[in-house]
Amino acid sequence: MRKRLSNFLLIAFFGAIIIGILNIENICKKYIYPIEYGSYVEKAAYETDIDKYLIYAVIKTESNFNPDATSDVGARGLMQLMEDAFEWVKFRMNDERDISYDDMYTPEYNVEYGSYLIMLLYEEYGDVETAVAAYHSGRGSVNEWLKSKEYSLDSKTLDKIPSDTTSHYVNKVMKAYEAYTNLYEDDK
Repeated sequence: MRKRLSNFLLIAFFGAIIIGILNIENICKKYIYPIEYGSYVEKAAYETDIDKYLIYAVIKTESNFNPDATSDVGARGLMQLMEDAFEWVKFRMNDERDISYDDMYTPEYNVEYGSYLIMLLYEEYGDVETAVAAYHSGRGSVNEWLKSKEYSLDSKTLDKIPSDTTSHYVNKVMKAYEAYTNLYEDDK
């Protein structure tokens, strides 16, 4: 009886190790690609019709979920909004609430404004990668790039991004977006 119990425990132990090894990739990815500020992201995704996993990918890339993040150029919060982008979004939202640029450190407002910005850019360009490029480098830069056949064959989407930093940023966001979608798509 002891030998059977010992064999059973040994088999159970190794079974648990095998299951853990098989799931280590997903465990690691969920640690690397966390889902934080879910209620704010869910609300913003619903209100803007932007995929929540794209919002998570932008947050991951911009601030790694640090609501107090401030970039070298002054972008603030989870989604790293610049003051001019904040003002433009506030105007486009027709937001009469007493929300200032200082409130971009508040996760609820930052996710709301950042997601609205993504929505506006997606509506303008009709392409996720082009919208993400504009999120990073601004509409002015993207509009100039779209005028060039070297960067855009159809003048609507970017086939090539001339800025290495923006190209790297777009690739990083898109990889994170793919990872979030693959990891959490069953949670939709």
